[in-house]
Amino acid sequence: QVQLRESGPGLVKPSETLSLTCVVSGYPITSGYCWGWVRQSPGKGLEWIGSINHSGATYDNPSLKSRVTMSVDTSKNQFSLKMSSLIAADTAVYYCTRCGVYNYAWGWGVSGTVRPPTLTTGAREPWSPSPA
Repeated sequence: QVQLRESGPGLVKPSETLSLTCVVSGYPITSGYCWGWVRQSPGKGLEWIGSINHSGATYDNPSLKSRVTMSVDTSKNQFSLKMSSLIAADTAVYYCTRCGVYNYAWGWGVSGTVRPPTLTTGAREPWSPSPA
């Protein structure tokens, strides 16, 4: 039985690139079908990102095409997504899928959160004036 498992960094900064990988087990990635990426932003429906076949031919969502790069590694039975120039609206759960008329399969999903780094003061004590 085919299983798909996504992996990725989880938290990324605005303007950076999100890199995700989907490892396919139980089915050779070269045996037909296409392999795709879908995301779901908080409170929104599913959005198709794009798909790729084992030869590397891609089919992209036109609205994301300029920021999306997909690749496939048949030797590792996996495929990958890179999305550049991230903005807060790219925060979503990202799913990898096996495309097919009847035989869709889905991964569990991986969170991609776009957030600026948190300002911290390290281990310093709160500032206070020096004694006179």
